[in-house]
Amino acid sequence: MSTALDTGRVLAKVVLPTLAKGVIVRRPAAVALTERLGLDTAAVNEVRSLRDRHGTDPLELRVPGRHFVLIMDPEDVRRVLADSPEPFALATREKTAALAHFQPHGVLVSRGPERAARRELVEEVLETRKEVHSLAGNIDTVIRDEVDLLLRHAVAVGGLTWDGFAQAWWRVVRRIVLGNGARADSALTDELSTLRGNANWAFLHPRRERLRQDFDRRLRGHLDRAEEGSLAGMGQDIAEQAPHWLFAFDAAGIATMRTLALLTGHDHGNRRAAVLESVRLWPTTPMVLRESTAPTEWAGTTYPAGTTFLVYTPFFHRDPDRLPFANSFTPEIWTDGRAEADPG
Repeated sequence: MSTALDTGRVLAKVVLPTLAKGVIVRRPAAVALTERLGLDTAAVNEVRSLRDRHGTDPLELRVPGRHFVLIMDPEDVRRVLADSPEPFALATREKTAALAHFQPHGVLVSRGPERAARRELVEEVLETRKEVHSLAGNIDTVIRDEVDLLLRHAVAVGGLTWDGFAQAWWRVVRRIVLGNGARADSALTDELSTLRGNANWAFLHPRRERLRQDFDRRLRGHLDRAEEGSLAGMGQDIAEQAPHWLFAFDAAGIATMRTLALLTGHDHGNRRAAVLESVRLWPTTPMVLRESTAPTEWAGTTYPAGTTFLVYTPFFHRDPDRLPFANSFTPEIWTDGRAEADPG
């Protein structure tokens, strides 16, 4: 059992810096400050210190009125992920409050039969059971079109900037999800970004219903067009899930840009391994949350239904006690089997 001091240190050194960076949309200034102050490293070291003092069993945090448990062992991470969504639901109270700002009916915040039905629709549209999506050829064309323009822009201005990359990235995203007719509708993704910024505050920010209605109207206009070659043209009503797909592409864009930055200083031929390594070093989901739907037993302790389990991802990705390559760019781990030591 942790002490009140342990809980305070976890909140101050692990949870608050993670929240400050933005859990639904990143706050660039906060991310830069966190990096400059070394707060991610400090957070990893704090969890290591807790493990050294208390061992690897799940650690309950003393938060009045709630049950929070910090996962300390890789095998427990595997259990939480493998046993999702039952009994470890993805739809935690915090996620539900956050996504209520712009997507209250998506798979991520659903449970039971409702989740199963929505999940089936998602898997049908994304063709998760196929090795290659039927739209792969069109997606490749879209990417090549936009990358060609991006490279021309980079040559003209003398380099590849985040702003230039992000504009091209969102054109790709809108075309893939909604079709070519959405290519220039930057207002759609700008509105979504604003709503996501509000969602960062979850319970603490009032919902901007008029802005959400305008976003929904714009989105529905593109979905009703059902343009062939896009996810919107797959023959399903994806209105409930499209906002999630649009915002989830953000993490992939961040990982892609970081990979490009890494490759400018490291000559490595396996680009897929380089992408995986960038995500290991800077996980796009720094805090994984699950909420139990039934009592669960851990190392002789039973935690009640409604317990929120926390996985601080960087700790498992950058633990120098387990990983000799913890803080170095080592893409070969993804081709020689060493990444098996990493549960993330």
